[in-house]
Amino acid sequence: MSKRIALFSAAAFGALALAATVIAPASAEDKKMMKSEMSGEKTVMVGGAAMFPSKNIVQNAVNSKDHTTLVAAVKAAGLVDTLSSKGPFTVFAPTNAAFGKLPAGTVDTLVKPESKATLTKILTYHVVPGKMEAASLTDGKKLKTVEGEELTVKLKDGKVWIVDAKGGTSMVTIANVNQSNGVIHVVDTVLMPAS
Repeated sequence: MSKRIALFSAAAFGALALAATVIAPASAEDKKMMKSEMSGEKTVMVGGAAMFPSKNIVQNAVNSKDHTTLVAAVKAAGLVDTLSSKGPFTVFAPTNAAFGKLPAGTVDTLVKPESKATLTKILTYHVVPGKMEAASLTDGKKLKTVEGEELTVKLKDGKVWIVDAKGGTSMVTIANVNQSNGVIHVVDTVLMPAS
């Protein structure tokens, strides 16, 4: 009798474990995807998070684990309200790895209150007024930034590159991340203005 009870208990426990696996709560990633599917919005994944076209640039950027440095810089520069406004804006958004390419200590120095003007100049150099989808980023096109200087588009090997005033290049790694107030193009290098 005790063998039958033990067998029955083991079978019941196994069934419960299987049921728990099947109906286990969704992971955070699954929940984000469910939300995007339920909302009917076409989302793009950036930094492990769905970017919702109904949200603004800041509301989406704070969810990307690849853009924590950019978000901290935007906050330090006091640009949260600007990038949350109606826009529209085109933002070339450098990843954490892009900021990591800068000389050691650069980011730490830039986010200090005494460097706010320099930080603002660099960040606004990554923003172009209007919404520019990747299809409109044609070879040789000049883009006047919010900062005032120009960026140049370069098409090479089927990829879109952005060339800064100093001749530095940054590749667009994820294009057309639509926002309620514009579009983000993720880039792999921080762009630098001439001055």
